[in-house]
Amino acid sequence: MSKPETQRWIAIARTGDVEPSDVRRCEVEDRCIALFNLDGRLYATADICTHAHAHLSDGYVDGDTVECPLHQGLFHIPTGRAMSPPVTEDLKTYPLRIEDGQVLIALDA
Repeated sequence: MSKPETQRWIAIARTGDVEPSDVRRCEVEDRCIALFNLDGRLYATADICTHAHAHLSDGYVDGDTVECPLHQGLFHIPTGRAMSPPVTEDLKTYPLRIEDGQVLIALDA
């Protein structure tokens, strides 16, 4: 029988650290994470574009999408889905939870 996957929860920001309709780059262990605030709802994705090495936290947030600053590919923030060329590979997304004003991200153990 396989061992169930466990998650580690790590604080990456405070709830007020990201303004509405904005994004913040967070370094978590060996990962670069983009933390988005979409009208008060927080989402976390990988920060590096899946097409070319560019930080999505430097991109343009419009509604629930982020545009890569390098080649203008679009990603759907809540799901990480690649939405327009040249991006074809989805972004990794991460579960979040809020505890005592801290934003915690779940990383695979």
